[in-house]
Amino acid sequence: MERFLSLPMEKQKTIIDAALQAFSTNGYKKASVNDIANAAGISKAMVFHYFGSKKALYFYLIEFCGELFVNEINEKLDLTMTDFFERIKMAADIEISLIKKHPATLAFLRSIYFENDKEVKEGIKGILAKGQDFRNRIVFEGMDTSKFKDTVDPKLVMKMLSWLGEGFTAHLPYLTEIDYEALTTEMDDCLKLLRNNFYKEEYV
Repeated sequence: MERFLSLPMEKQKTIIDAALQAFSTNGYKKASVNDIANAAGISKAMVFHYFGSKKALYFYLIEFCGELFVNEINEKLDLTMTDFFERIKMAADIEISLIKKHPATLAFLRSIYFENDKEVKEGIKGILAKGQDFRNRIVFEGMDTSKFKDTVDPKLVMKMLSWLGEGFTAHLPYLTEIDYEALTTEMDDCLKLLRNNFYKEEYV
């Protein structure tokens, strides 16, 4: 991996974009290292020279995309915001802004949720579990949960939002057709609906 990281950033980006496109379009098994190499303007041998194997490249991409989001959230999320739904909205706005800058990451991350190849499936499960731990931390650290109705479990609400987010992402249109403004409006409407139903009346 050191050989790849020693390349100029623009060359790294070209290779990463080519690999993201190949895996998100074809899935792990059908993605061709030869196609990745051709799209990146390098030889197939150089792909293996940089990453060692197709599997190592695949998991590097997951790590790369994950770090993009984690670093952006850690840098921009205001943890002094203690309202559950306002913080969820803030985190989602940060993620949408990042996707606008790196649109290929969305298709790739969406694809890993539905990847069933035995060679990578278990590894993906472990990574997704760590991602859930991170989401729970950024949502609940310093959170005021007293606004919820006594019959509502905030952790269950967070789990439900994760499920909804995964399902919603899976049904997004192709990247060139995404209306980010409409996406944000729909998300705001959903959060408002949940807030009105799960918060005590005085906080609605």
